Amino acid sequence: MDARTCLKKLEYVGVLAFATVGSDGAPKIRNISAIHYEADRMIFFTAKGKLFCRELLSDGRVSVLGYTKYKEMIRLSAKAVPVADAEQEYFIDKIFEEQPYLSNVYPNDTRKLAGIVFEIRDGTIEYFNLGVNPIYRESFALGEGNDARRGYRITEDCIGCGECLANCPQRCIEAGERYRINENHCLHCGNCAAVCPVHAVREGVLS
Repeated sequence: MDARTCLKKLEYVGVLAFATVGSDGAPKIRNISAIHYEADRMIFFTAKGKLFCRELLSDGRVSVLGYTKYKEMIRLSAKAVPVADAEQEYFIDKIFEEQPYLSNVYPNDTRKLAGIVFEIRDGTIEYFNLGVNPIYRESFALGEGNDARRGYRITEDCIGCGECLANCPQRCIEAGERYRINENHCLHCGNCAAVCPVHAVREGVLS
C-alpha cells in the first residue's frame, strides 16, 4: 500500500465526502464526484458561486473521505488550491469528458463561466482497513505532505502487568520488559490507557 494506491482506491469509490472549515469556524461537508485523478494529485471541479468554493479560497483546508466495499476507510487531509489559470479550461473539459452527467448540470459553456478547478497535491493519507483481522492502518505522505499520525504508545513507566494486553480487542500489544503497541493494528479504542494501573499509556503524535 502507498499514497498512489490510496488515490486509485478513492477513484474507484467515486463519490467522496469533502469536509471544509466554514466562515463561522464550523465544519461543513459535501459529496463531490466531479474529480479527475492523476498519479500524484487529485483535481476537482466546483462552481465559483458556491460556499464550498469560497471556503476553499479563504482557508483551503480540506479532509476527503472515501469508504470502499471492502471496509477500507481512506482519509486525505490537505490544502486545496486553484489549478493554474493556464490549466483551468483544460481540466474543466477533462472532468466533463470523464463524468458525462455533468453536462446535464452545466450544459454548453455555462461550465466555464461557473466553474473553477482545484487541486490537492500535498497532504496526509490515512488508510484504515476494518475488513481484516486484526485491523490494519497506515499513514502516507502525498507529495510534500507528511505521514505523521496520532495514536497510543506505552512509556517507560510500564510495569509489565499485562492488563493492556488482556484488554486489547485487536491483540496489537506485544509483551516484553516494556510492553509495546503495534500501531498498524491499533483501533485507537483507548482500552489500554483505561486499564493501565500506572498510567503508562499515552495518546498523542507518534514519532
